[in-house]
Amino acid sequence: MTQTTEAAAVQQPPKPTRARVHRAWFVAAVTFVTIIGAAAFRSVPGLLIDPLHAEFDWSRGTIGAAVSVNLALYGLTAPFAAALMDRFGIRRVVAVALTVIAAGSLLTVWMTEAWQLMLCWGLLVGLGSGSMALAFAATVTNRWFTARRGLVSGILTAASASGQLIFLPLLSWIIDRHDWRPAAVTVALAALAVVPFVWLLLHDHPADVGQKPYGATEFVPKPPPVPGAARRAVTVLLSAVRTGPFWLLAGTFAICGASTNGLIQTHFIPAAHDHHMPVQAAASLLAVIGVFDVVGTIASGWFTDRFEPRRLLAVYYALRGVSLMFLPLLLGPAVHPPMIFFIVFYGLDWVATVPPTLALCREQYGEDSAIVFGWVLASHQVGAALVAFLGGVVRDAFGSYDVVWYASGALCAAAALMALVIRRRPVLAPVA
Repeated sequence: MTQTTEAAAVQQPPKPTRARVHRAWFVAAVTFVTIIGAAAFRSVPGLLIDPLHAEFDWSRGTIGAAVSVNLALYGLTAPFAAALMDRFGIRRVVAVALTVIAAGSLLTVWMTEAWQLMLCWGLLVGLGSGSMALAFAATVTNRWFTARRGLVSGILTAASASGQLIFLPLLSWIIDRHDWRPAAVTVALAALAVVPFVWLLLHDHPADVGQKPYGATEFVPKPPPVPGAARRAVTVLLSAVRTGPFWLLAGTFAICGASTNGLIQTHFIPAAHDHHMPVQAAASLLAVIGVFDVVGTIASGWFTDRFEPRRLLAVYYALRGVSLMFLPLLLGPAVHPPMIFFIVFYGLDWVATVPPTLALCREQYGEDSAIVFGWVLASHQVGAALVAFLGGVVRDAFGSYDVVWYASGALCAAAALMALVIRRRPVLAPVA
């Protein structure tokens, strides 16, 4: 079939059919599984710090720097990936991203120098993962749903935690029983295994299958490809930075990244090991965070559909800050009930911030919201990268992570105040 014929076919309004499950939910399911597969690589950095330090005698600051490059690129790539999805389609961008993740992870097996860790795990996996960032979930949600967007964004955000839940215990067991190299190979295979599902099942737009977005009252034709992906990403950024809400959203999300990916995900396992907790026990605690993260994020999506997002963000950041202040008192050689309480509490709040942040981006920036959210996510990862690096430096300098826990708690309190001063934008009635 020619492109002209295809375009004509997909632009026709759908014919009436009997009630059935909307295709949007199948696309959301494929997206969920895809993010789970990509989440395998995010489970590894905290597990690698001690093995790489022991084998190569690299400092924790050096290893943390490679992790920080990965985290920074994860965020900085996201807005360009969102624009590339508008240009080339979701399916192509995600399939290429998964392949790059697999290549970067696999190449680490043969590394012998710290710069190779920077190249493979920092650059390649960072670029690939950035294209699999939450901007991917935002794009799918914006295209396929007009109703239940908060709930869907919560479910897709929870997919990352589900991947952590699946892979953390497995990878920690592999590293403990064998070596870190088989764990790297496992990550590569997990990313590659998802590629066929993406290529065969992930449709770019509802019009591709002759359907309306879920909850829409009218058929939405598929927009033409948007050329100049990089230029558009930069143009949207230059427009957004002239607005106050962008800086507040970026600032709060930077603190979110600093207190989650940069802090807990990267440094919790080595910090627990400093207190003589077995690595597998610490990894299992992170996996439990993943369990409750799923619950908390989906619930946050449900709340976002019903309550003011700014106040939700303020509550989430305030509670997170309080919990981090208590963490230094809870670490020890054994897992005791107060630690379990922290893990459950923190897990419920891990990425509960994403649905209300995404809702505020959508409210403020409309059709450009996925790209703006990509830039906000970039700030999230820059914050994560700074703490991933500085946490290792502080540990090398003071022999303890306590200063990092307290500083992160104070930053979360600041984020709660920042969320409250974001100005609401009136929602305009749709033009007839």
